[in-house]
Parts: sequence; structure tokens; C-alpha cells
Amino acid sequence: MPRRIALFLALALPLAAREFHVSPNGNDSNSGSASQPLKTISAAAQLAQPGDAITIHAGTYRERITPPRGGTSDAARITYQAAPGERPVIKGSELVQGWKPFAPQGWKATVPNSVFGAYNPYKDLINGDWFTSKGRPHHTGDVYLNGKSLWETHLLENVLHPKPDTVGRDPEGSTWTWFAEADDANTYIYANFHDKVPNRELVEINVRDAIFYPAAPGIDYITIRGLILRHAATQWAAPTAEQIGLIGTHMGKGWIIENNTISDSRCACISLGKDRKTGHNVWNNDPRKDGATHYNEVILRALANGWSKENTGGHLVRNNEISHCEQGGIVGSLGAVFSTITGNHIHHFWFKRQFTGAEMAGIKLHGAIDVTISRNRIHNTGRGLWMDWMAQGTRIDSNLLYDNDTEDLFVEVDHGPFVVANNVMLSPLNLNDMSQGGAYAHNLMAGRVLSRPEPTRSTPYHKPHSTTTAGLFSIAGGDDRFYNNLFAGNGPAPQSGTREDQNPLRYGGYGLWVYNHREYPLFTGGNVYLNGARPYAKESPAQNLPSANPNPLIVEEGERVYLRLSLPSGLDQAATRLVTTALLGQTKIAGLPFENADGSSLAINADFTGATRGPSPTPGPFEKPGSGELRLKVW
Repeated sequence: MPRRIALFLALALPLAAREFHVSPNGNDSNSGSASQPLKTISAAAQLAQPGDAITIHAGTYRERITPPRGGTSDAARITYQAAPGERPVIKGSELVQGWKPFAPQGWKATVPNSVFGAYNPYKDLINGDWFTSKGRPHHTGDVYLNGKSLWETHLLENVLHPKPDTVGRDPEGSTWTWFAEADDANTYIYANFHDKVPNRELVEINVRDAIFYPAAPGIDYITIRGLILRHAATQWAAPTAEQIGLIGTHMGKGWIIENNTISDSRCACISLGKDRKTGHNVWNNDPRKDGATHYNEVILRALANGWSKENTGGHLVRNNEISHCEQGGIVGSLGAVFSTITGNHIHHFWFKRQFTGAEMAGIKLHGAIDVTISRNRIHNTGRGLWMDWMAQGTRIDSNLLYDNDTEDLFVEVDHGPFVVANNVMLSPLNLNDMSQGGAYAHNLMAGRVLSRPEPTRSTPYHKPHSTTTAGLFSIAGGDDRFYNNLFAGNGPAPQSGTREDQNPLRYGGYGLWVYNHREYPLFTGGNVYLNGARPYAKESPAQNLPSANPNPLIVEEGERVYLRLSLPSGLDQAATRLVTTALLGQTKIAGLPFENADGSSLAINADFTGATRGPSPTPGPFEKPGSGELRLKVW
């Protein structure tokens, strides 16, 4: 072979991928081989190039990983992974020792500010657009006793004499309190540990604002796999702000976040969202204009800065356990487009309820364009799913939602088309509908439905499978499709013609009658109404079985979850049809068909379990489940 050709081929071929090992027993001056591991993940991140893997061995790592680069494609990504059979733990906290008693059950620690570096979470207050403090300050810092987060108080008196907070979901836990103050040299933390002696226990405090977060947008194709990640002093992640999560993609592309255990972020656990240069808390900074106007301007700036399928989103978030963050499990403004979120167990969010705001849910997305949210188990979250603005091409399929005391699903100011299919929805309020252009098929809705127009805001709709805006419109309500659903009420239905039926602007109830006076009509068929749920006034045919009470009940047995319910015979007599693109038609405002993200025709031809549906499918999430008392495995 001529030398010039050989040299050309050598230059054209990629370098062999390398694997860097990290161990608490390593040294950052080592090579990173299996026999000479590095000590910190951050040191490995500086060395890793596209195609490389960083293998992290068992132990606890206290650091913030700021990846300087990502991969260049799905085939040449940078992977951060647990060593086989090992579960390394990465924490944004530091240990605190040297506690001194100052009162019965009261302890004080003095922490030099040098521990925090440039960012001190006990000086930084949570704040941002749509954040509500409930009239008191809240820091991004936190205190953990043996892994459990304590309750912050703004008064030292509440450390000495704590009282149960009955607003949150753990009144007894709320009496384990802490208070912080800081000067130029030190931060002072006071805590009530009850009968525990903190110097004999594991006490940790938040130090870092994130655990895994790039310093700038455009770090793409990163995989994070098999890790335990805890304790981050995250700031409020408004859709009009930079959204920093415990893990955050920072408006990147093509990340895979899988098989991790993620918990205890002060605000957001995983952020698939927004960068700072399109605006940061713009409404707080300029209250002359309303929030909706500001967000429309943010969208225009994002488009000018390259917000598109080519540059953004396309993430895969799967099979993670995500819990105990006070704002949200997965959030994303604009940056989550074209992503898939599947198989995650999301629970115990907004658990303390010391602060609140308009951005809190198990999954809260702005701009869920062609996003698939499937097979997630979401409970004890307050609000389960919240699709806010621009849910177009969104598919919400085969999720298990229960014990969410705000609602299971809120669709806010979306014009569709979006599809909600095969979901088991068991909370008191299943659907809060302030949108139009949705298709709901084969769901079990055992709670209320709330129908709400929104004439005061004009929000975008888009060209098909694109971030490019096609227009703005307000929400009149209706233009939804409901096919082959099971609706369950809470007893005998009231007589029709009640006062609440008279053209309400906002009203909820069991079944679809709450849409009777919406400006745009519903398209319906094959629905079954049980135990007093009531059909849409113009619905025909509908199967109404007011005396049949399914009495659904979730039974948790370790890692497995079962649904107990009673179904009447005759469900196979409902006038169902296979739900397809042809049946669903086009949305009124966007003028688009209901189709798959790749533009192919859609068919709801598989049930909650993946079983195939026939041409006359069974109403509800389960194909041919039988009748009578049933026990179905749902997780």
C-alpha cells in the first residue's frame, strides 16, 4: 500500500474508544486505567473524548461534574456509567461534624464559608418567575440526617420549639427542623435532631447547585447510567429562566439518562430545559408585561438562537427512580422536544409543601413537541403530569397515576394534536383540561374531569414535527376526541339540568358532561360510564351503567403493583372502533392530523400491557381483562 494512502486511512479512522476508571481509592494523577483509576469523576470528564466511557466504581463521590464536552453522535457519545454490579453514589453535599448543643435537642454547627466556594446555598434564596414563597424566605441549601431531608424554618424559635406542619404530607417529620444564618466568614446551622446526637449520625448539607450540569449549552450525546445521585441546592426552574436540575442537559441534544436513582434536589431533579441567554426570570425582572407575553418572546429568542430538532432535545430518560424533590421530577422548557420519557418511577414530590408555585409536577414540560411519555408510575406528587404550552405531537401512553392530590394530568393552553391513551388514572381529579385538540382513548378515569377555557392568553401552535411556530390562538375549549374510555363516578348521578350545567366557564365532574357548553364540540364514541359518571350531551352511542362500581384500588407489594377492580359484564358490547389517524381527523386550530412523531399514521392498537387490540377493542386500558373481581399487574 502506498505510504500516502496508508497515512490518509490512519488519519480518517477514529481513535479507539478509551475507558477511564474512577475509584475513591484512585488518584487524579493516574492514567485512569483499571489498575490505575482516577479519584474524581471530574478528572475523568476532562480526559474523555467522543466515544469514550467513564466507569465509576462503588463509593461516595462529593463533586459537581461539569462536562467540558459531549459526544458527536449517538454512535460516538461520552458515557458515565456504574461499574458492573456496583452502585456508586454521587452527592452534592458535604459532611458536617463538630455539632455543639445550645438547647435541649438543639445543636449548632459552624461551617467555614470556604467549604462552599463561590456559591453558598445558605445565602442564596429560592426565587423566580411563578414562585410563591408563602410569605417567608427559603434557601437552596438543605440539611440531611441519615439520608432524610429536614425542614427549613426561618425562625430560630421553630428549631427550639417546632410544631407539626399539617400542610405537607409528613407532619411528624416537619418537627425535625433547621435554621441557617451566615456572615462573611462562616455559616451557622442550627438544627433539632430530637433524640439523635448528630456527631454520632450521618449529617450532610447541600453545597453544590447541581451534580451533573454543563456550564454552557450545546454539550450533546452524553449517557448517565446506573448511578445514585443525591443532594443538590438547585434554584427554582421557571420556564422563563435557566433551568438547573440535579442533572441538567442545559439545552443539549441526545442525552440518555437511564437506570439511575435520583433524589433530594431542592427544586428540580432532572432538567431537560432552558438556557439563560433567551431570558432569565424575565417576568420578575420586567413586571410591566404579563407572563404569557414574556414567554412568547422567550420562544422567539429561542428560535433565533437555533431551537430546532437538529440542535435540541431528542433525549431518552428511562427506568430511573426519581423522588423527593420539592418542585419537579422532570422539568423542561423548550429543551425536551422530540424526547422519550419512559419506565420511570416518579414519587414524593412537593412533599414538604413549604413553598409552592406554578411549575410543580412529577413531569412538567413546556413545549412537549413530539415527546413520548409512556409506562411511567407517578404517585404522591401533588400534580402528576403537566403539559404546559405547545403540547403538539405529544403521546402520553400507558402511565400509572394515583394518589396525586392536585390532579393526574393538566394540559394547559395547548392546541394539539396530542394523544392520551391507555392510562390508568386513579386520583381524585384525573384531567384538568385548559386546552383543545386532544385525543383521549382507552383510559380508565376513576376521578373527576375539569373543563376550562382560557380566552385571555394566545399561545403558539407549530408546523408539523417542528419547533417553527405557525400562529397564536387562545383556548375556547373542546375540539377534543374521547374514544373507548372507562369513566367511573362516585355514586348515582344527579338529575340533568342542574344549576351547574348552565354554561359554566369552569366546572368539573365525573364523565364528559362538563364539556356540554364548550365552544368547540367533542368527538366521541365507545365510552362507558360507570357508577354515576355522565356522558357528553351529544354523545351517541354511549354505554351507561350507573349501578356498576369498579371500585379501583392500588395494591403495592414491594416492587410490584397491582390494580384491583370490579368490571361488569357486557363491556364488549360497547360500540368501540380502533382509534386511528383516520378516525381522529384534524385539530381545529393547528389544522393537523393525529399521527406518529415520524409522520406515519397512528393506531392505538396495543393496550396498557402491550397486548394487541382488535378492530372492535375493549374500552379502557386493558384488552379483554374479563369481568367481576380482577387483580391486574400494573407495575
